[in-house]
Amino acid sequence: MLALTDTSTTFFLVLLLGIGATLVMDIWAFALKRLWNIPSLDYALVGRWLAHMPKGILFHQNILNTSPVRFEGFLGWLSHYLTGIIFAAGLVSVVGLDWLVSPTFLPALLFGMATVVFPFFVMQPCFGFGIAASKTPKPMIARSKSLLTHSVFGAGLYFTAWAINLLGNF
Repeated sequence: MLALTDTSTTFFLVLLLGIGATLVMDIWAFALKRLWNIPSLDYALVGRWLAHMPKGILFHQNILNTSPVRFEGFLGWLSHYLTGIIFAAGLVSVVGLDWLVSPTFLPALLFGMATVVFPFFVMQPCFGFGIAASKTPKPMIARSKSLLTHSVFGAGLYFTAWAINLLGNF
């Protein structure tokens, strides 16, 4: 049973929660690619997007046609995991610290599903893919993949919290 005794413990747990849930999501994406040849987002594109922001470029006609930048892959993967940590902190701030001690599935799943708002209304439009992938060749497939992936992230939040509770007494 976890004991949330101080801020540093809570911070550490949220860090683990975000990393674990993001890792679950990445394992899901790897399995989709390996088993069914279904590709996921190339996080280098996220790095490319972020690297062009200091140049004043937030929106792209199509990020695929934007000049690559040095270390975009590293930057994209780093931001991917940082986003997972921020989302985990968001869940804990919404449901409360007690959830870390006694996690339940539904709040984590629903929160994970709600995070699809970020790619639908921020990233995809900025990448030039339109709101909710409306400018992609198969928008409904892209939307479904995004929603399913963010649902897996939500499940990952729950299972990571459960595993943390099982493995440690913080």
